Amino acid sequence: MYNMGQYLSGDTIIHRLDPRIKILSVVALSVLILRGTWSDAAAVSVFVAILTVTASLRWGQIVDALRPVALFAVLIFLLHALFPEGSSSSTVPSFRMSVTAEGVLRGAFVSWQFVCLVLCAAVLTLTTSPAELVEGMERLLRPLERLRIPTHQLAMMVSLALRFMPVLLEELDRIKTAKRARGGDFQRGSVVGRARAAALLAIPLIAGAFRRADELAEALEARGYRHGPRTTLRELKMTALDRAALAVMVFFIAALEMLRSLEPKAAPYVYALFFG
Repeated sequence: MYNMGQYLSGDTIIHRLDPRIKILSVVALSVLILRGTWSDAAAVSVFVAILTVTASLRWGQIVDALRPVALFAVLIFLLHALFPEGSSSSTVPSFRMSVTAEGVLRGAFVSWQFVCLVLCAAVLTLTTSPAELVEGMERLLRPLERLRIPTHQLAMMVSLALRFMPVLLEELDRIKTAKRARGGDFQRGSVVGRARAAALLAIPLIAGAFRRADELAEALEARGYRHGPRTTLRELKMTALDRAALAVMVFFIAALEMLRSLEPKAAPYVYALFFG
């Protein structure tokens, strides 16, 4: 089973790209997703889908990557659908639920943004090894060294934070399996009972996270890891494939900007299509 933040080796075009190109592409896509409108949401979705296919990411892996955040996506949709912006006053007593077409559309759009951001991060971590990810971030942040910012330590922290996600998910599965072996049940009972049973997992999960962090620190010390200037086994060099990928990304961004400037927003047309 694929977990968010896990790296799977491969020989696809996305795997062979320079990590700097992949990191910059994810940042650019994140900005496009957050600034996106109904007129370019479909184009971004198709582009991200092409990336997942090019990276040989199977549907099962996509489902595994999105499963931990599926509940948050549903909650985001419900919050926007049931409590649309401007449907209640600023006072708490008059706060009421009301389902409107605008709220449903807004909830669907924000949920799409959230899921698309997670999928872009999944493609990055799936196709980039931890060493490449650290090296790429460090090279991109290298100009900040003039301000005496420890760019390597910063890149290492970001990489460890991403890589700890599958570790925590594995720890959670191990704890849940141990609870079930002792008669624990997380699927039956009332909602309150299941919430309490799930809350009991927090303490052992936090304890396991601290234990894994201590083991990681000891492993780094045992291997002589120290701060300061470091060299790499393979120096990053731009290839023709990297330049082509960068050109495709620039062309895609320019096309979206041109589409946004020439065409009106598609939200009124979607509203008229589904709601008359």
